[in-house]
Amino acid sequence: MNLFNWFGKKENRENAVEPGEAETLEDILLSGGLQSKPVTKQQALNIPAVSACVNVISDCIASLPIYLYKEDGKKIEKILNDPRITLLNDETGDTLDAFQFKKAIITDYLLSGGGYAFVNRQRNNVKSLHYVEAAHMGIQQNNDPIFKDYRLLVNGAFYEGYQFIKMTRNTTDGITGKGIIAENNKLLSVVYSSLVYEDVLLQTGGNKKGFLKSAGRLSKEAIQELKAAWRKLYSNNTENVVVLNNGLDFKEASSSSVELQLNENKKTNADEICKIFLTPPSILNGTASEDTTTNWIKTCIVPKLLALQTALNKDLLLPSEKGSFYFAFDTKELLKGDIEKRFKAYEIGAKNGILQIDEIRYMEDLDPLGLDFIKLGLQDVLYDPKTKTIYTPNTDKTAKMDNSKDGSNVNSNEELNVDNPSKGGEENDNEN
Repeated sequence: MNLFNWFGKKENRENAVEPGEAETLEDILLSGGLQSKPVTKQQALNIPAVSACVNVISDCIASLPIYLYKEDGKKIEKILNDPRITLLNDETGDTLDAFQFKKAIITDYLLSGGGYAFVNRQRNNVKSLHYVEAAHMGIQQNNDPIFKDYRLLVNGAFYEGYQFIKMTRNTTDGITGKGIIAENNKLLSVVYSSLVYEDVLLQTGGNKKGFLKSAGRLSKEAIQELKAAWRKLYSNNTENVVVLNNGLDFKEASSSSVELQLNENKKTNADEICKIFLTPPSILNGTASEDTTTNWIKTCIVPKLLALQTALNKDLLLPSEKGSFYFAFDTKELLKGDIEKRFKAYEIGAKNGILQIDEIRYMEDLDPLGLDFIKLGLQDVLYDPKTKTIYTPNTDKTAKMDNSKDGSNVNSNEELNVDNPSKGGEENDNEN
């Protein structure tokens, strides 16, 4: 303990400024309290451009439903009765609902570099999901740069990595990330300081700071009276007049908001913040064109969707489910605000045999009509690459393409028995 104190005293002696020693610029800034401090999450959200960008991105992602799919060979099946779907889209089992849950994770991902949620499991079943603020997370890592390992610490309790959903930004270890606040702290500090300056400027009635110059020495009574009058001047009330006696002169020590070009700087800084979030200002003020919105979705929203999907597939699926099951966002919800574009997409899907009528009605939350078919035009020619058979619905004819020994193609036409498909199939088998 004495050794620790001795080193502490030695350090203090080394950092102390001896009498007559010239002070450095850092010492002056420290003594004046002018050295900037890192911007906190709450201070960053006080900046209008930051708050608007975070809200528009997190709201867009939180509004999209997440579904569980199973891939079996070439067949993809949507799993509808899995309880994890309810936890991710409706009720998380926590005080936050699913929308607030996803919004909070995305907000921490953007600003702090990591969004975390505890997975409450009972055996192999997920009972609830609990968002944990990034500020409450502690990380205990090993020193091996290859075989990295870690444990999580929350309120003094240790947890394993698989117990948490971890969505990290610009990470090199998979557990800690670097958020926008850490990457762009200097810009955010300047913008936040401008807001603080405006607040002080308004509270003082817009009066400039300065000092008084006196030709002679003032008495204590005169100084006290002058201080009281000066306090009223900067209190932004009706009594804002100070009478300077003979021999007193006021010297300005600060610039006005016009001289500092605060309004121009605010606009420029807001645009720079929008660049950081990859969000055009037109998205925020509602004047974005269709191309701008589409590019914003591709460059800003889709990468974050994939990041959250990857985190869910890693931490919410059982080891036996990985490889065949996967979570995915339903991105068609992004177009639900534009009914014309949505119905044009449905038209193209139905016309080209991608969607059925009842599938389209299901996407629009409408009752099915029992029309389980896909439209085929008579003008199309259908080719089966497995049997090398061409069928023309318009003429009700088939043609079989065979390769002869000399490499040329031989076409053989035969009539297809539509009334008895099995008969036509038997004839094809006999030919083979």
